[in-house]
Amino acid sequence: MIFKTERLLIRNLETLDIEPFHEMQGNLNVMKYTDGKAKTYDEDVIDLQQVIAYYTKPNNDFWIWAIERKEDKVFLGTIALIKSANNKDEIGYRFLEKYWNNGYAYESIIGLIIYCKNIGLKELVAKVIIENKASEHILKKIGFQFEIESFCEDLKLPERMYTLKLK
Repeated sequence: MIFKTERLLIRNLETLDIEPFHEMQGNLNVMKYTDGKAKTYDEDVIDLQQVIAYYTKPNNDFWIWAIERKEDKVFLGTIALIKSANNKDEIGYRFLEKYWNNGYAYESIIGLIIYCKNIGLKELVAKVIIENKASEHILKKIGFQFEIESFCEDLKLPERMYTLKLK
C-alpha cells in the first residue's frame, strides 16, 4: 500500500489488474482527454507491464498506482505522480466510467497531496483539457491555481495547467 484514504487504498498495479485496467483504458469516454483513443487489450497488457516495470527502476520518477475501494477491494482506477518534461511533479488520474461521480477522484487527490507533503514535495502541477469540466472543477475545488493555457499537441485541444503549493 502506498497510502490510504477513508474509502480508498492506493497500491502498486499488478498483472492481475489487467481486466479492470483494460475496461478503463478501452473506454473512449475515459480516454477522451488522455490519449484520445480507446486502447486494445493487447496494448493494455503491454502498457500495464511497462508501468509495473517502472516500480523497480533506480531513481524512478514515473509512478502510476491502482485505486482500490477499501470495503471490497474493487479496482476503481489509477492515480499518477510523474516528473513532467519541465521537471515538475505532475499528477493525473482516471477512473472506470461506472465509478464516476462518487467523489473518488477528489478523495484520491487529497490523499495524494498528503502523501506528496510527507515525501517532501513542494509543488504539484496538473494539466487538464479545457473541455474536461469535471476534472477542472475538482482541481479548483482542491485549491489548484490556474497557471497557463496552452495547446495539447497530442490531442489537438487547448489545455490548462494548474499548480498547488504544498506547505
